[in-house]
Amino acid sequence: MTYCLGIKVEEGLVCLADGRVTSGNLVSNARKITLHGPPQRQTAIMTSGLRSLRDKTLAYYDRLQRAEHAQGFPSLFEAVAAYCRALRQVGEEDREALAGSELQFNLHAVIGGQLPDDPEPMLFLVYPEGNWIGVDRRTPYLSIGSVAYGKPILDRALSFETSLANALKLAYLSFDSTRYSSADVGYPIDMLTWNRTDRQWREAQYDYDDLREQRQWWNEHITRLAASMPHGPWVESLLPGGKRLSLVADEAGEGSKQA
Repeated sequence: MTYCLGIKVEEGLVCLADGRVTSGNLVSNARKITLHGPPQRQTAIMTSGLRSLRDKTLAYYDRLQRAEHAQGFPSLFEAVAAYCRALRQVGEEDREALAGSELQFNLHAVIGGQLPDDPEPMLFLVYPEGNWIGVDRRTPYLSIGSVAYGKPILDRALSFETSLANALKLAYLSFDSTRYSSADVGYPIDMLTWNRTDRQWREAQYDYDDLREQRQWWNEHITRLAASMPHGPWVESLLPGGKRLSLVADEAGEGSKQA
């Protein structure tokens, strides 16, 4: 399993991918996000699924780009269309053999960037079948892999108007929640940003100790917030000496009352 996340906000894009690779009891590290294309026309591709499918699909994608657009794709839509063609070709070649080995053709991808013909940065999620969806301003992120644990904080705190700096923090906290609850997701993490003002990718890799301060700060503050949350009758009714709270609504439908 893995965790890859793409965020689109007004200022640009944030991409995050964990680096843990598991195979049975073996754990290793591998990069799951890469930039493709010539300088100034690069597209970020993050993947979740069998490593062999990833490597073959990206090799076919790079070959298509060199053959058809040596100077780079003019738009992200055309880049995504080429990736889907490469993915379908791999599917035609490998799907039956994988099924015979009881393996799924399970390659998902998040593709992001802003190419010369694009009016703004964009993100797409590509499914194993080769169809795709784009990011929505009302839900400005796309994630693949082990997505359940990191979703709540994004749904609560992220919006299209969030600053790029805060989007980076939320991306990290989303990963940290996933790492904490899923043994298949872990450090190192690769993070990329695309700023629509200067139209440049910036990237960095962080290991466990690199983000120790942020991790400790979050653990301390989330524990303190939980402890300081107002409680009231619903908590007191479950503690020694508290009044029992009836959970049966009264006839007028006014809700529960203390007994």
